[in-house]
Amino acid sequence: MSVAEETPGGEDMPWGEVTPEAARRLLVAAVEAFAERGYHATTTRDIAGRAGMSPAALYIHYKTKEELLHRISRIGHDKALEILRAAADGEGTAGERLADAVRSFVRWHAERHTTARVVQYELDALGPEHRTEIVALRRESDAAVRRIINEGVAAGEFDVPDVPGTTVAVLSLCIDVSRWFNTQGRRTPDEVGALYADLVLRMVGAQKK
Repeated sequence: MSVAEETPGGEDMPWGEVTPEAARRLLVAAVEAFAERGYHATTTRDIAGRAGMSPAALYIHYKTKEELLHRISRIGHDKALEILRAAADGEGTAGERLADAVRSFVRWHAERHTTARVVQYELDALGPEHRTEIVALRRESDAAVRRIINEGVAAGEFDVPDVPGTTVAVLSLCIDVSRWFNTQGRRTPDEVGALYADLVLRMVGAQKK
């Protein structure tokens, strides 16, 4: 599955924020290679070849293969945090905001399934400094969801004895979509998002109004 086969919906082209164009092409090629072969089995020659460039050209834009992975991971985790914070800070009840967070988060992992697999499952390949940076972003994403659930419990909307554990379960459920989603499957990203939002509201014992 390539980045080109993802279903970006109304978003711009994948990694449009990466410039110049040669750097973007290399990053897209790296996503495809890491998703297909895994980080450790991928060489810089593999990445350059997919981008239609020479191995020497890669080093003009990225000093190392790990720097490429870090760039991919940072952009992906920033997007994840943006999605979850927007829902947490939005209007509505805790139930409405949790459903919105799950729908949006799941939709991104389905639409960008190839990318999301690299972002979410190649964390251990990062160097210590970069891994610490990304783990901090993951904690912020956890905190955004945990805040919604805590607010739902405080308001009597949710019945959740273990908020931290439930938060991990919710995020894990959403993230795992990137492992199995298929553009040829019977559900669209929007439909999967709606299904998971309903499942999560059931998980937290949301009181229907």
